[in-house]
Amino acid sequence: MDHVKALAIKAGITLPLVYLILGLGFGISIMNVVILTVVLGGVSYIIGDLVILPKFTNMKATMADLGLTFIFVWAVGIVLTGLQAGTMAVAAAITASVIALGEHFFHFYILRKELGATKHLKAQHTH
Repeated sequence: MDHVKALAIKAGITLPLVYLILGLGFGISIMNVVILTVVLGGVSYIIGDLVILPKFTNMKATMADLGLTFIFVWAVGIVLTGLQAGTMAVAAAITASVIALGEHFFHFYILRKELGATKHLKAQHTH
């Protein structure tokens, strides 16, 4: 249940931001915004929040989220929208910067709830 709650919080933060930037700012359809947000949220939750964050610092995990978000939004955005690579790179850079800022604060929640790899490592050491 903790992961469901964390993903809901992440979606509640991410979807409005991505819609404001990509939907209103760059004219990307709400359906494509939802697709990008859901897939990116799942991938970044597993890689950034559950794997990287517990092993490194919040800043390193935030930088990983920044890079992952930029590459994902840029590449998938081109495919979904047909926008020019340069235009999509600008959209991806803005999106990645804003999402990384939100992720930095979301990481405090993840660490407090011990949802990442540290929880599994603690369980292994107690048996």
